Order: sequence, then structure tokens, then C-alpha cells
Amino acid sequence: MSFPAGTSTDPTPTRLVPAAVETILLSVEDGMLGFRTRVAPLADGAHPDLLARHLAGLGNRLAGCLLHSTSWRFQDRGIVLTYAVLPDPCPVGPAMPVDTDVLARSTDPLVPTPPEINPVDVAVHACRHLAFLRHTDPVVAAQAAEEPALWSLVSRFSPAVAGLLATSHP
Repeated sequence: MSFPAGTSTDPTPTRLVPAAVETILLSVEDGMLGFRTRVAPLADGAHPDLLARHLAGLGNRLAGCLLHSTSWRFQDRGIVLTYAVLPDPCPVGPAMPVDTDVLARSTDPLVPTPPEINPVDVAVHACRHLAFLRHTDPVVAAQAAEEPALWSLVSRFSPAVAGLLATSHP
């Protein structure tokens, strides 16, 4: 799907911005929280929720599963819509570890986008988002109760707004 680019005073599209859907698939491996990603372009007219569900391979499984939109970003001249998926329904190969001490942030007060965003940054952001929702969203809380081992690891992330997050990095 593409979105019109323009200004609030000129709704006429001057160019189209491509969009992609990214899934962060979370799993437990040897007692550690890990993730893998899958990404695909979003076709014109397609709904991103459906593409995320397809990328995750969720099918009709519901017990303990959660698909949740956690963020978006501008990358490679397009918009990336990120969804967290847990548990990973088909863990393949070793997962990348999710480091609780990672926090991507901007160094410029007028440029909110961090200079570099790595896959682990996106996974950490998703985990913090989910840790917060576990306490505020009854749907997320119900799914978390179905997967206690996975959610105990997700809950290690600070469920706080970005300005209140603590890390060992300056």
C-alpha cells in the first residue's frame, strides 16, 4: 500500500510512499527471550494486519497468541509498520537475543529518529510496549496468562513511557 505524501494544506498526492510490514516474532529459547523478523512489502489495498498475520504464520491459532502493532518508522524511503507476534508459532533456527539494556534514542532535539535503528532496537521497543499493555489492556493480559514463561521474560522490560526508561547508557 502507498500513502500520499503532501502537506496538511495540500491533500493532493505528489508522490507515493511505499509501505512494508515487519513482524517481530518472540520466543523462549533456553530460558532466554529471543526474536526473529519477517518483512514483506504491503500491496496496494492490502490491510497490514492481514499481512502481519500471514508473515507470522498464525493461521487460526488463538490460545496464547497475540499479534499487536507496536510501532512504525520511516526507513529506506518508505514506511515500516511493525507488529509483535508471540509466541513465535514456527521458531526456525536460533533466535536473536533481546537485550533488556538496549535503548535507541535520538541525539538531536529536533530530529526524533535515532541515527541508527537495528533489529534488536525494534524488538526491545516492542517488548517495552507489550510489558506496558500487559497491565493496561485486558486482551493482552488474557493472552499473557496463557504463555507465562514467555511473558515473564517480556515483563522484565520497563513498562514506562520513553522519557522514564532507565538504561546504563548515557
